[in-house]
Parts: sequence; structure tokens; C-alpha cells
Amino acid sequence: MGHTVENKSKLLARVRRLKGQMEAIERALEAEASCAEILNLAASVRGATNGLVVELLEDHLNNHVVRAEDDALRKAGADDMIEVMKRHLK
Repeated sequence: MGHTVENKSKLLARVRRLKGQMEAIERALEAEASCAEILNLAASVRGATNGLVVELLEDHLNNHVVRAEDDALRKAGADDMIEVMKRHLK
């Protein structure tokens, strides 16, 4: 997937933020923080994860469907996207 290489630094920055947010949850649990605080931290992780997935889906759509070289590649790109969306939206 060449387009992930093009956006590598941007995607890695998102992943590193997610990692930091997960570590914040770990620290909160270790410190016996309130459940409301932990839930808010978890909600932040979910939002950040959704943002990452949306960015990846957008890149996939543009590179493997919109700009596909032929109908067979376009269908394969669309099928891949449908499967990912089904798993993500469960």
C-alpha cells in the first residue's frame, strides 16, 4: 500500500498519540482514578482510533477505488473497503 508510505509520518504521529492515550489509561488505573476519568480517557482513545481509521479509509478509497487503473482493481479496492468497514462498524 504505497499511499501509507506517503503519509507515514502523519499516520505514525496519530499512532503515537494513541499510544500515549493508552498509557494514560494504564496510569489512571494504576493510580485508582475514578471510573468517570477512565471512561473519558477510553472515549478519547476511541475517537482517536476512529480518526485514524477514517484517514486510512479515505486514502484507500482515493488510491484503490477512485484512481484505480481498471474496473477489476476498482472492484477489489471497493471490496476491501467494504470488509474493513463491516469490521470497524461492528
